[in-house]
Amino acid sequence: MSTKAVRLFRKLDGLFAVYKPQGVHWKLVRDTIESHLLKELNSCPQPAPRKAVQFQLLSSGENKSSTDLILSPSMVPSLSDHPLVTGPQFNKVHVGVGHRLDAFSSGVLVLGLGKSNGLLEHLCKSHVTRDYTLDGQFGMATDNFSHTGRVIEKTTYDHVTQDKLERVLAMIQGANQKALITYSHVDLQTQEAYELALRGLLYPDGKSPPILTGLRCIHFKPPHFTLEVQCVNETQTYLRKFIHEVGLELRTTAVCSGVRRTRDGPFKVENALTRQQWTIENIMQAIGHFRSTAREIRKSGMYRQTVAQSNTSTEQEQRNQEHLEIQNVTCDTIVDGELPETQDERRTKC
Repeated sequence: MSTKAVRLFRKLDGLFAVYKPQGVHWKLVRDTIESHLLKELNSCPQPAPRKAVQFQLLSSGENKSSTDLILSPSMVPSLSDHPLVTGPQFNKVHVGVGHRLDAFSSGVLVLGLGKSNGLLEHLCKSHVTRDYTLDGQFGMATDNFSHTGRVIEKTTYDHVTQDKLERVLAMIQGANQKALITYSHVDLQTQEAYELALRGLLYPDGKSPPILTGLRCIHFKPPHFTLEVQCVNETQTYLRKFIHEVGLELRTTAVCSGVRRTRDGPFKVENALTRQQWTIENIMQAIGHFRSTAREIRKSGMYRQTVAQSNTSTEQEQRNQEHLEIQNVTCDTIVDGELPETQDERRTKC
């Protein structure tokens, strides 16, 4: 009969999202959640210890000078099942991490438990769009494009207006739309291309550089401004550099003061668990909320293609390893002074 801890552990299978705060490495978030899960699983009530029969020697009690002994059976708890002897019931809970965030960034971080860890690789390789809010500041440039870096230049920004900023953003978005069409490998003269563009389903086919599919300014109060970005194949370093390039287009300089991911595919910031919600109960509720999403990912053709490619690569590695072992045996035979027999020689012997 399974215990409560075992039943809870079996239910920890699925995808969920947490909110990673700024200044915290994603590995610390993962390790913290793992430790919380292990602590709650091991704190579940343990089953009653097994009873063992123990015989005790007792005197007969007939008189004080009696030397006769009798065996008295009794049931005592078996110490072999004691937690201090067996140790914790669970020692490892593997938590997988999806598209990662660096320490400077904050926002939605997708995690996986159990068999759903395989879906994370597909989610990273698929061309789902992600939304970010980028905070920028005009007037200076640093060596790492963020406000925490070493200042290498200071400029004026009085000539920058919101209208000029929006014109620059429109120009950049137009260039990215052309790149999206180029890397999607779709014939623009076909009805398929028109329908995909109309529904916003044009995605890069294969590997491509970072592409911005949406871009707009949601706050402007010099020297500070905020952009809302929708992109694919991006990195946080690229987004910080993008703020720097926007400043150069406006004949000034700019640094990035914040990168916040608000959506990662179907996972939104409203559904992300905060630091106080990293408990087994809340995680199981979040897994249940995204269970249909995980089912759709598992049924998608791209996921099956990814699994097939993974199996093919594994088989190829095994063949390469066997080929290397055959070569090593052949080399050892030659070193010993004996050349390996050819197929014709084997046929002659037969």
